[in-house]
Amino acid sequence: MHTLSQQISRHLREVYFGGNWTFSNLKDHLAEVTWEQAVTKVYDLNTIAALTYHVHYYVAAILRVFRGMDIDASDKFSFDHPPIQSPEDWENLLDKVWTDVNALAELVAQKPEEEWQETFVDEKYGSYYRNLHGMIEHTHYHLGQIVLIKKIITKL
Repeated sequence: MHTLSQQISRHLREVYFGGNWTFSNLKDHLAEVTWEQAVTKVYDLNTIAALTYHVHYYVAAILRVFRGMDIDASDKFSFDHPPIQSPEDWENLLDKVWTDVNALAELVAQKPEEEWQETFVDEKYGSYYRNLHGMIEHTHYHLGQIVLIKKIITKL
């Protein structure tokens, strides 16, 4: 039997690396996206790069808290990604995403069960449980957008 912490960690890993009920994950869908495709603007939608950075922005913010640091995030900056102008820029962003998700998943798996209902930083954010599951749901939401944008780009 897995603990609640281990189950939440698994759920987080699955949206990023696979094995979930949707059979859809970020790593697989971004695997063949070139840096040019990542920055291609389609209609008035966000780019794949912007959406990738955006979902990572919240992982990075929560990771800071799990590491005992202050939260350092604001929604207004959550799409302000560094320029992606080469394959290296794109790979660096992806490497950062995978590294940080793995680090967060490790910390989540170790979280004592009794702490999941504690306040996450401030009452306005709710509990640790709410924040982790909200972030996972948020990632699924934007994963769907990435999949659709990728399909549009490959048909152009």
